[in-house]
Amino acid sequence: MACGGNTDPSQLFEIQFEGNKTEFKKNELVNISIANKKEKKIDQVTYYINNAEVAVVDNKIKFNLPQLGAKTITANISYDGGNVEISKEIKLLAEKAPEIYTYEIINEFPHDPTAYTQGLEFYNDTLYESTGRKGHSSLRKVDYKTGKVLQKIALEDQYFGEGITIMNDKIYQLTWQSGVGFIYDLNLFKKIDSFKYNQSKEGWGLCNDGSKIFKSDGTEKIWILNPDTMAEEGYFETVTNTSIFNRANELEYVNGKIYANVYQKESMMIIDANSGAIEGVVNFGGLKNKVTQHPDLDVFNGIAYHPERKTFFVTGKNWDKLFEVHILKK
Repeated sequence: MACGGNTDPSQLFEIQFEGNKTEFKKNELVNISIANKKEKKIDQVTYYINNAEVAVVDNKIKFNLPQLGAKTITANISYDGGNVEISKEIKLLAEKAPEIYTYEIINEFPHDPTAYTQGLEFYNDTLYESTGRKGHSSLRKVDYKTGKVLQKIALEDQYFGEGITIMNDKIYQLTWQSGVGFIYDLNLFKKIDSFKYNQSKEGWGLCNDGSKIFKSDGTEKIWILNPDTMAEEGYFETVTNTSIFNRANELEYVNGKIYANVYQKESMMIIDANSGAIEGVVNFGGLKNKVTQHPDLDVFNGIAYHPERKTFFVTGKNWDKLFEVHILKK
């Protein structure tokens, strides 16, 4: 580092891409080079993205990483008997623009208009619902056909209930800004444990693929949680072909895809649960107009997939209807 009396490697070298780009599409093949500012003799350059070595063939690099989003590319440079590392921040985006979908209403069912819906999930034809707002938050077991609340656990007044998911005979429930979540015995319908968040600062939505839990936190990140320890073991970022997107709210997992409410919008994203690519957007415009209008009526929120019926059930905060829908490509 002290060679030539210069301790700042950025004064010696810089990673350069063709066209000075810093945003790339998945599987894009791009020219990469090292700008040698002081004309040092370079012996070897090795590139890494997020600490994993990447191959360079004919001065080209292929961005075929499994997960998209913000990345750091690092070059380890051996020169004149010395060694330095330099890095550059890049964004890896989806290959294609999201496809546009619409919806078809199959059925309408009653829904408690006092329920500030945060989480929604089916288990054995019974609907489980988490509601929010301090002093009104709850976990509910609901007969979706009648809207009747079969069982209800009220959260303590300091908690704002958020998303839920069901796995291994347990119900997992988030709270918004308290940094804590709760675990319930599914069969006994009672609280048995709690867990704390780690790097994620807030709790928004939850879903699972049968082996791991996915959590949204109000940022571009979807966290991957170990269901046994609830430790955050990593994350991926949600991206389109043009940007990193940060509005995933309530989540539902179906066949390798995460369906996510877009915060404050009448729309739903379809996200690849491996790469983070937003592959589709479902426009639910007009649905809010089909419920009783009242002063406490709030945004579209709540997605539950019924595996036997192969349909989605959606609602909103303080809506008096639960809609069973088919999602259709526009």
